[in-house]
Amino acid sequence: MRFDVYTPLLVSLLLPLVSPVMGRRMAPGPATRVLASAAVATAVATTWSLLLLAATLVGAAPPLVREAQEDGHPRAVPVPEVVGIAASVALAVVVYRVYRVVRAERGTRRALRRLCQGHPADTELIVAASDVPQAFAIPGRPGRILVTSAMLGALRPAERRVLLAHERAHLTYRHGALVSAATLAVAANPLLGPVRDAVAFLAERGADEQAADEVGDRGTTARALARAALTTGGARRVCALNFMDRAVTRRIAALQTSPPAHLRSAALAVLALGALPALGAADATRDLLVLLTGGSA
Repeated sequence: MRFDVYTPLLVSLLLPLVSPVMGRRMAPGPATRVLASAAVATAVATTWSLLLLAATLVGAAPPLVREAQEDGHPRAVPVPEVVGIAASVALAVVVYRVYRVVRAERGTRRALRRLCQGHPADTELIVAASDVPQAFAIPGRPGRILVTSAMLGALRPAERRVLLAHERAHLTYRHGALVSAATLAVAANPLLGPVRDAVAFLAERGADEQAADEVGDRGTTARALARAALTTGGARRVCALNFMDRAVTRRIAALQTSPPAHLRSAALAVLALGALPALGAADATRDLLVLLTGGSA
């Protein structure tokens, strides 16, 4: 209990260090899924560890202590009381942060659904008359692609194909769900912020690679990104998965090189790292139950 309960915190420090390496050396599609899964597992384990630390205050309750003394069982102290109090406060903060993120996500989804109102259910592409160049995927059943007339007017025909293939890849591979999961993980564990940024960037990179494969020309894909970036300028982002979001310069540079490799060993290593906090939390749970019942580990 004394050490295992802190394992998720340790992994929370290591995972942000690993995520940039994953982004550079591994194919973005698998890397997105692996990092999002590891972030969620770590956040859940961290929250559970806080709950375990807060639960140690129960062991210090006078009725339990008195009962243990009457039964002749020594009452071990898992962690100092101040740690339990701090964990209780942190747990309350986590609940509030997660609530705010869930509320914001629901608000965003409602706003996106309103944009699709009035269009047939089988319509994938929605073109909005607007002077603001934007293009983004709207998850749902069915998924939609919303593009403004300004964005379409700024691109050449081949580049429009890149744009649509990019957004279609977001819908096909459920990048919105992966980014949302990583965002919830950060709400529960702020130390995972760099991992969430890496997941969002890799989602865009993965969509770029899929678009390049569909169009059959990495150069055209890079030019479409560059032209859209010049057109968009400082336009306000309205969606997490935006064609021109997430380090466009790095994405263009990546398209000018060979596609990254699928490193299964790296993926397995990160997944193992994500599983480590769950194992630590499980062992800490067992130790806490033993301590609170007056047994021995």
